[in-house]
Amino acid sequence: MAADAAPTRSSTISKLTYGLVIFASAFLLFQVEPLLGKLTLPWFGGSASVWVVCLLFFQVVLLLGYFYAHTLVGRFRARTQGRIHAALLILSLLALPIVPKDSWKPSTPFHPALHILCLLAATAGPPYFLLSSTSPFLQAWYARKDSQAAPYRFHAISNLGAMLALISYPILVEPSVATSHQGTEWSWAYAGVAIVCALVALSSGRDDAISIESSAVPSPRWKIQLLWLSLAACGSALLLAITHHTTLNIAAVPLLWVIPLTLYLLSFILCFEKKRWYR
Repeated sequence: MAADAAPTRSSTISKLTYGLVIFASAFLLFQVEPLLGKLTLPWFGGSASVWVVCLLFFQVVLLLGYFYAHTLVGRFRARTQGRIHAALLILSLLALPIVPKDSWKPSTPFHPALHILCLLAATAGPPYFLLSSTSPFLQAWYARKDSQAAPYRFHAISNLGAMLALISYPILVEPSVATSHQGTEWSWAYAGVAIVCALVALSSGRDDAISIESSAVPSPRWKIQLLWLSLAACGSALLLAITHHTTLNIAAVPLLWVIPLTLYLLSFILCFEKKRWYR
């Protein structure tokens, strides 16, 4: 009985650790979106298109982070995955703080979209890219520890952290923390989460000998996969369109920026938390 209790206790601690890291990563991931949008908005005339370009950047980098995690998990051994990811997390600390320098301010009037994309890539690009891969990485590593485990609830935890980050920014962060300090404090928080995530990545890499049993269920046909991709793209496109319409016709302020994105994330929480909510 004592022997059975130890693995159960260890599994609970592991699940709790993974859940906390995923929650913290998602919180920082979506806290930085309105933060950088707020910092850069005055530089480009305060137009509604500034936030839409920012949102486009974050959506694309989020997808790239998922692709990076998928590629690493599918093509490399567990030990190699952990070492590569841990090394990139430590290297990303060189990009801190994420506060844009005055040299990024536009000097001449022109269409700012490309300038904004370059600014975001140079400041928050590496940390955001690695934070976006945290949830898929940890879900895969958790499933590798136990082939019977269902890691998908971590996706709901991830989106809960993201939603709370978006709600808290206009209500708590924006009114109480000076804009000039927000980027610095976020950078310190990211450094802490990155170090913890690197340690988790290295410890997870020790489970090289454990493998998930191959499923007898065949892969879906390419038409089904294309349908899934199209539906996901529709959701993202509608998010961008509704956000642009709202900020253009009402006001370009963080309080309105986060409402469509919060509802978008809520849909993922409902789908992945419990089956009866999905139905």
